[in-house]
Amino acid sequence: MFDALKLWRERLGTASKEVGRYSRYIFNGHIVIVLVFLLGTAAFYYQEWVKTLSSDFPVALLMAIILSLVVTISPIFTFVVDPDKVFLLALEERLQSYFNRSILLSFFIGLYLLVLFLGVLMPIYAQVTGSGFHHFLPFLVVLAGLKLLNLYIRWRVQYYVEESTQRLDTVIRFVVNGVFLYLLFNQAAIWLIGVVAFLLLLLFFTYYNQTKNKGLKWERLIQLEDRRMMSFYRLANLFTDVPKLKDEVKRRRWLDWIPSSLPYHQDATFLHLFLQTFIRGGDYLGLWIRLTVIGGLVLYFVTFGYGQILFVVLFLYLTGFQLLPLWNHHQNKLWIQLYPVKEITKKISFQKLLFVVLSIQSLLLSISIILKGDLMISAVALFAGVAFSYLFVYQYSHKKLT
Repeated sequence: MFDALKLWRERLGTASKEVGRYSRYIFNGHIVIVLVFLLGTAAFYYQEWVKTLSSDFPVALLMAIILSLVVTISPIFTFVVDPDKVFLLALEERLQSYFNRSILLSFFIGLYLLVLFLGVLMPIYAQVTGSGFHHFLPFLVVLAGLKLLNLYIRWRVQYYVEESTQRLDTVIRFVVNGVFLYLLFNQAAIWLIGVVAFLLLLLFFTYYNQTKNKGLKWERLIQLEDRRMMSFYRLANLFTDVPKLKDEVKRRRWLDWIPSSLPYHQDATFLHLFLQTFIRGGDYLGLWIRLTVIGGLVLYFVTFGYGQILFVVLFLYLTGFQLLPLWNHHQNKLWIQLYPVKEITKKISFQKLLFVVLSIQSLLLSISIILKGDLMISAVALFAGVAFSYLFVYQYSHKKLT
């Protein structure tokens, strides 16, 4: 006899083992020490920055935007797999308890994120309003209820086939959630907050009435679950080989001019391959952009003095360390071995690309220091960044690749 709860527990156990298996590699390395150092330093500067805030700082708007994003982005972990669209299709009506458990699990994961973000933002609220931290628990209770409602709305929206409807729903919920939270943090009248909350309830019942006779979109659920696991596998692949990782290629036409600028000769074969892979394959380019943007913001808003040079080096190390798997991206492709190119050329090409990428990042991070008016420190940071990039590529990575 089919037991939906037993199936859910089995799927949860399988997923937990899979995540736990790779988490040991992610959180068991010297990169964790660097991240702890970064977080500790950022917390210190954040605390000092909060002390400088005045009563006219738009804290309600800031908190509404950030927490609205956390509330609106509500993924539901269903743990469905590809064969389910065949074997569970006939049992769809008996899976209500299965998906209720999935929504509940997703709620607790989202609640953890809400506690984290609200805990980070509350010092700003306490400093600007002078009301202390006694609003933390009431705010958290309201946010928890808002998160749960958004999860149920998101679940009903997934019954629609049109992706445009799902995107429109995300925009609508973000705006309504943002207005609700802005009124809440400004301590507006209860009836006004209630009107906005009623709009969310109306949205849920509208979706429910329109989809109550529709069936689950199994292809969509499987696609979303597969995409979430691939994101985790890409993160884990930075620390160890992940056999289940599927290559994802994105065209990115706006960057076609970069590979086109390279010379076409035999010695540049692997340079073309690694450059195209960096731009189009996996998440290498996205990782580089994210760390560059985050590093630039940290250097501009958080740090000051010669400590900025240390942060430039730290972000270069984080980037370089996480780009090293690019070396093994094509290791299982036999046709690479048929290239009539010497093996040393592959290594030279990879190191050349990595050095250029890190040097460009050094330049961009130094520009964020120039924007603060620290011209001398920016010049020193650029020199230190390029020097570190050279040592990282031709000394540290040389040993790792060997």
